[in-house]
Amino acid sequence: MGPPSRLTLAHVLNVTGLLKRLVIGRAKRSEELHETLLPKRLALPIFASDPLSSVAYATQEILLVLSLGGLAYLHFTPWIAAAVVVLLTVVVLSYRQVVSTYPSGGGSYEVVSTNLGPSAGLVVAASLLVDYVMTVAVSVASGVDNIISAVPELADHRVAMALGFVALLTAMNLRGVRESGRAFAAPTYLFVGGVLIMITTGLFRYLVGDAPVAESAKYGITAEPHEANLTGLALVMLVLRAFSQGCTALTGVEAISNGVPAFRRPKPKNAATTMAVMGAISITMFVGVTTLALVAKVHVTEDSCRLTGLDGNCGSHTQRTVIAQVAAAVFGGEHSIGFYYIQAATALILILAANTAFNGFPLLASILAQHRYLPRQLHNRGDRLAFSNGILALAIVAGLLLYGFQANVTNLIHLYILGVFTSFTLSQTGMVRHWNRELRAETDPALRRNHKITRVINGTGAAVTGVVLLIVLATKFTQGAWLAVVAAIVLWVTMRGIRRHYDATAAELAVTDPRSELAPPSRVFAIVLVSTIHKPTLRALSYARSFRPDHLEALTVSVDRDEAARLRDRWEAYGIEVPLKILDSPYREVTRPVVDYVRSIQRESPRDIVAVFIPEYVVGHWWENLLHNQSALWLKSRLLFTPGVMVTSVPWQLTSSARADRPAARAPGSVRRGEPPTPPPQPERHPGARRSQQGERGG
Repeated sequence: MGPPSRLTLAHVLNVTGLLKRLVIGRAKRSEELHETLLPKRLALPIFASDPLSSVAYATQEILLVLSLGGLAYLHFTPWIAAAVVVLLTVVVLSYRQVVSTYPSGGGSYEVVSTNLGPSAGLVVAASLLVDYVMTVAVSVASGVDNIISAVPELADHRVAMALGFVALLTAMNLRGVRESGRAFAAPTYLFVGGVLIMITTGLFRYLVGDAPVAESAKYGITAEPHEANLTGLALVMLVLRAFSQGCTALTGVEAISNGVPAFRRPKPKNAATTMAVMGAISITMFVGVTTLALVAKVHVTEDSCRLTGLDGNCGSHTQRTVIAQVAAAVFGGEHSIGFYYIQAATALILILAANTAFNGFPLLASILAQHRYLPRQLHNRGDRLAFSNGILALAIVAGLLLYGFQANVTNLIHLYILGVFTSFTLSQTGMVRHWNRELRAETDPALRRNHKITRVINGTGAAVTGVVLLIVLATKFTQGAWLAVVAAIVLWVTMRGIRRHYDATAAELAVTDPRSELAPPSRVFAIVLVSTIHKPTLRALSYARSFRPDHLEALTVSVDRDEAARLRDRWEAYGIEVPLKILDSPYREVTRPVVDYVRSIQRESPRDIVAVFIPEYVVGHWWENLLHNQSALWLKSRLLFTPGVMVTSVPWQLTSSARADRPAARAPGSVRRGEPPTPPPQPERHPGARRSQQGERGG
């Protein structure tokens, strides 16, 4: 029987690589990027799942607000829904102009940065990044709600289910855009088909005199004390608040404008067509679900105890979602096949709606990273040519949000849509300025007429979405939207700080006088750190001597005078010609005496280069790292902050490391670069920034 196997670093890397391969798949070559481009049939579920899925809860949000005043105010629902439809139409038409004019993938951020300036562009970027996080949180929480509507026994596992779905979405998106599109296309089309069948069936039953009736139609609703008998301004505020909640139907509309580079050629045309199809389907489903909710007399409230006519304890009563009640009414009850189909499809599409953010957030973060507003790592592509770091960052933040708010849709929804309307308003304003500039330079009458029409569309979009932004801000701010505002402000300030850091670094590293930079140092002072005389020490001495420095000495720290004396005796006995310098350390410190000595040399001769050679062990077992190299690690960490000092590690591979000399197929931490779409002009960019960036990328 052979010796027991030992867990080595190589084993860990191989297991990690195998798991990574199983979850994500094989790595793709950069030349395969064109194979990830999407046809329209896959682009629709990838980039439009969020606005398509919003019909599952947009109507419910309107009814929840109006029900605060009791049943008397539900007659405002058709008018509010009509206003939402008009707004959605204007926004879709406006973003079709963005797709055609700015097809590089920056979307609203590119439009605003180019036409209104970098600071305004960062406002849009911060708002969208926050909104993408909220999209994941709200969509997953809503999907879990619909699952619980079908299976109430799962209510106690709400948070765990939500986090599990986020993990699943993350894994699928790490496999690549095209792969996630294939996986998520079927549920999206099943949802759209199911809802359209439900609408057609319900309206047919209504027309033939057999109108569906919701399970909550028999319940009354008690008005909130401060919302009863509203008139004047109070009534207007209630209606505006319901309208702002219904505007959740517009979330994710801008995602296609950010994803134009992912389409097959001709990219702008295919993206514009996909956006038009998305708008038509969204409007049809939203109008249909709202109409059926009114026909079936769906009554919902945030607090079940405000429902009158309930049997039993109101505190334990679980209200089904609006779309669930409509499905049950249309298809013949809560145990019908149609009901379960709609619930399953709705839960899937709501969870998959987060996929819109998983595509939009990483791409926008990559562009911001290329513009040096976010860390460089977000610009890197992973094994499957996806922006993996952005995907992971989004998953982590959204998961924390779901955990913190216990996956409660009602609490999360108040933080939602503020960012997207900020983006809508500023991008349409930027497009108006774009067309103004084009009109000043254009002389062709036909093109001028076309530019004027598109300017009217964008101007209308800017005005309408600006009004909605004010309404949303006024009605949601005190209910939790202030958190989203604060998050966007903090993110904006952080991105500005990151840009200042990169600009300062680029300026500091820029070459001003190549001759002086290439001039050799006046003298090289080499130091080999010694703890005892052994093979690693002698190798380090030999290696340092091969550089032929102007001065070479060995350096040790005496924490025990007897040991230092024995080391000196052995040094002389071996006949080592390199002088040995011993630093006294009465307080038994090792790092500080070495650093102080090195700095003293640098102070005496500022033009000299001090080269420090550190012998190190290379081990094969993870636990051996705990037994070796700690002193070397601390010394290097301190010496690296000392100007004019070069630190060189001289490795000595122990026998155990020989078993770990076969690297894993995909070692963790490997960096992969990626090129996002061509960025818009950046007025703030330092002249040396592009050279610095290219130099860093080539490292």
